[in-house]
Amino acid sequence: MTLQMRALITGLCLALWLAVGAVSAQVEPAQGIERWENVATRAETVVETGDSTDTVLETLRARIVDFRSEFDTARKANNSRISTLREQIAALGAVPEGENAEPEPPALAQTRADLNKQLNELMAPVQIAERDYLRADGLVRQIDQIIRNRQTEKLLTTTPSPLNPEHWPRALSDLKAAFGAMWIDRGEVSSAQKFEGLRENLPLVFFASLLGLLLLLRGRRWAVMMVTGLRNHQARGLGIWRFVVSLLRIFLPLAGLFLLTVAARQTGYLGVRGTEVIRLLPIMGLVVFGFRWVSERVFSRDDEEALLLLSQDQRRRARFYVNGITLMLIVSIITIRIVEFDLPSAATTAVVAFPFAVGISFALFRIGQILRDYVDVEEVTPDSDEVKRSSTLARIVRSFGMGAMAIGIVAPLLFAFGYQDLSDAILHPFVTTLVILGLVMAVQRFAADVYGAITGQGVAARDALMPVFFGMILLLLAAPVLALVWGARLTDLSELWSTFASGFAVGDTRISPTNLLTFAIIFSIGFLLTRLIQGTLRSNVLPKTQIDIGGQNALLSGLGYVGIFLAALAAITGAGIDLSSLAIVAGALSVGIGFGLQNIVSNFVSGIILLIERPISEGDWIEVGGKSGYVRDISVRSTRIETFDRTDVIVPNADLVSGTVTNFTRGNTVGRAIIPVGVAYGTDTKRVANILREIAADQPMVLANPAPNVLFVNFGADALEFEIRAILRDVNWIMQVKSDINHAIAERFAEEGIEVPFAQRDIWLRNPEALKGSSDS
Repeated sequence: MTLQMRALITGLCLALWLAVGAVSAQVEPAQGIERWENVATRAETVVETGDSTDTVLETLRARIVDFRSEFDTARKANNSRISTLREQIAALGAVPEGENAEPEPPALAQTRADLNKQLNELMAPVQIAERDYLRADGLVRQIDQIIRNRQTEKLLTTTPSPLNPEHWPRALSDLKAAFGAMWIDRGEVSSAQKFEGLRENLPLVFFASLLGLLLLLRGRRWAVMMVTGLRNHQARGLGIWRFVVSLLRIFLPLAGLFLLTVAARQTGYLGVRGTEVIRLLPIMGLVVFGFRWVSERVFSRDDEEALLLLSQDQRRRARFYVNGITLMLIVSIITIRIVEFDLPSAATTAVVAFPFAVGISFALFRIGQILRDYVDVEEVTPDSDEVKRSSTLARIVRSFGMGAMAIGIVAPLLFAFGYQDLSDAILHPFVTTLVILGLVMAVQRFAADVYGAITGQGVAARDALMPVFFGMILLLLAAPVLALVWGARLTDLSELWSTFASGFAVGDTRISPTNLLTFAIIFSIGFLLTRLIQGTLRSNVLPKTQIDIGGQNALLSGLGYVGIFLAALAAITGAGIDLSSLAIVAGALSVGIGFGLQNIVSNFVSGIILLIERPISEGDWIEVGGKSGYVRDISVRSTRIETFDRTDVIVPNADLVSGTVTNFTRGNTVGRAIIPVGVAYGTDTKRVANILREIAADQPMVLANPAPNVLFVNFGADALEFEIRAILRDVNWIMQVKSDINHAIAERFAEEGIEVPFAQRDIWLRNPEALKGSSDS
């Protein structure tokens, strides 16, 4: 075969393959559209009639959700290309319109037509996908509404009252017959065959039973012995080991129960009913041991491990009632399961289930009474019984206590009046909610102990901030479980998650959780880099410069604001958030800032001015608004001044910029002190001036140049008034200098015999004879 022939055959095969691929590509979408039309038409018929079962509705819903996901992906296809084409068309400008408008150049018109053609070709499948997506989404919402309406109707449907004596004989007869059938039902296998099977499986049955009994009866005691050994050896991270070992108190007995279940099923003597009941035992065991484990963590016998520090008696009673609820739940589930084999009437089911509901409600009510009286340790002072403000935990615990009491009363009443489904819908979920929240508290305590072991804080880490974040994360994780407990469907949660994942629209921009996460990561990196640069400058660079403390703080603050701004800008750009659609919102915010936030903005701008111009710095002695003290901190909004009596005064920065401020130490600490002095009339004024001048000159804090000056300022009402005016090298010592000068003046005047007068008045009586006459009478 020649080379040309081989090339021709290869080309024909390639063309045939491409043709088949193109045909299949056209057939597959056509088949998909046809399947969707069939499903959608059937769903619309089912929704319209409304007589299909929940199973049919859920099946249809699942198929529609799959199609909706495909349509959602298809409507987002070629987004980048479509955006590019629109930008290119917009760059061409508007099409000339009007009679007098010049026609568009042919080349430009042809380019516009080509771009519009490409855009229409890309938009056609996107618009079809959008149409089908909206149709599928509407069907999903309608199906969900039908199912919710049915759930509501079921809750409000009444059943025969269990208090009606007419139903009791029939219920007791059905119950007796159901348990009797458990012993009669042995299946279709003969006794000889069963015995032969038991003999073959006897080693497995024996060892599984023996090991199961050991684990079931001794497993909890072994776990307690391990905790005691760790306590005696003072093991590090004892709280962690206690938690881990306490889990063995669940898994060891549960493993024993599972082995006993396996052994019982391998005997071959269980009938259909017995097998179904045996299958429930591991699940029931998990409920029993799980509930008990949570109660022993929350209401622990050890004060150090109790999550709710109630009294010993209260915790003992709470554990007792939790065990009672657990036992009644297990017995009720197994009993109802056995009775349901014979398809009992609604009256029989109500009569059988009512005593268990009353018992569970009573135990729940008593637990609510215990929780209602919960008082946190921090609410009571050590020396008295005075109650302080309740902590958040105490308020939440007391609220759940009140709720437990209310449900413990309402649930059996609803059951008694025939609302069995409604009673079950609030009683059992509330009990499960308490257990889940107790589990969250236990895991949060374990996380706190792990954090304390890692950081070396030990038990003190339980009161740190990080375990609080652990608790918040655990609550978020428990929220879907609580929603399922209270009757939510998995499809409801998936729908909620889809809505959350799709984000929310702001104008033409859709912000998704991915955008928010990207924004948070980029902003956090930028923020950390800014703080790292600030720390490096503060500790290594700026101390080696000639910039004063105020200038350093101003530089660091400005760098911080610029870094945060750049981090936010980079985060917005990296997250792909288009802020052009927020222009109107930004305009409205600017108006709000101009009117409602003008004081804050004014203080902010004033803070920037203070940091740049630095008319005052940290450590300066200033006086503003009648307040005098040292500047301790200059922030963006306000300045903190420490007065001489050690109180802090917060001054808005706008007052420092627009008001009058006296800075006693700006530039240098030199300042003048004025000390007034008065002497008696008749004293030699020249002599007094010389003495005062000598006293001022002897003070070490007074500058010699300029020399201190003494002025004879006034003839006072009681004294000749002098003033000592001296320049101090450090004005911060002005009060001490005044005190020392006054001491020296008192001592020197006493030596020189100079009198310091005090205020005195001479009284002249105009009519003394009147006073004399009144005294004689």
